[in-house]
Amino acid sequence: METRLVDVRIDRTSPVPLWHQLSEQLTAAVHDGLLQPGDPFENELAIAARLNLSRPTVRRAMQEMVDQGLLVRRRGIGTTVANRKVHRRAALSSLHDDLLRAGQAPTTTVLELGPVRDPRAAAALDLPADAELLAVVRLRSADGSPLAVMRNWLPPTFADITLEELSGDGLYAALRARGANPVVARQSVGARMPTPAERRRLAIVGQQPVLTMTRTAFGGDGAAIEFGDHCYRAEDYSLDLLLDER
Repeated sequence: METRLVDVRIDRTSPVPLWHQLSEQLTAAVHDGLLQPGDPFENELAIAARLNLSRPTVRRAMQEMVDQGLLVRRRGIGTTVANRKVHRRAALSSLHDDLLRAGQAPTTTVLELGPVRDPRAAAALDLPADAELLAVVRLRSADGSPLAVMRNWLPPTFADITLEELSGDGLYAALRARGANPVVARQSVGARMPTPAERRRLAIVGQQPVLTMTRTAFGGDGAAIEFGDHCYRAEDYSLDLLLDER
């Protein structure tokens, strides 16, 4: 496949760093659709020569795009434009399955299950703002103690998911039973003070924060299959990450 060249204009009189000027214009080419997912990306040496920039300047601009999930570097293939929906590749699992593996007994209370319209969730699922989604709110407990309040929104194709499925084997099992297997996700982790309802449901006493996690999961075809907004008792839940040197 032929490499598309992006028309980049560098202003050497501007106080904006050269690498940032380059990164911004290349990023815009991806967002505007000039560069499509899977397209080969011009290599560092070629960009440096074409624009009369130093290689470290070009390398920093490209690394910025890699960090944003816009470019993917693969040995033997080179640099290509990433799927715009994929922020970071990770091993996906459900809290239900994690608890089972840890030897704990998960139980689920379904608090809400039904159709809703939610522009924020629809945007995360790449659907129109007025799309009718299936909303699921659950309380997940471990060995009888409340652990998490989990809110999920699903595309209308999964509107037949039942309360019995969610209470028994969990959401991801219900999705897999319908041929939807989450393979990649965009996930964000944070912390905040709980709402009064969350404090009550999670049996939180005193001024304790909750750990939060939002996740949009995608299938192998790149289509979003669920958006989740969860909160956990911070004293009972932690996230372990394996980091390596880049």
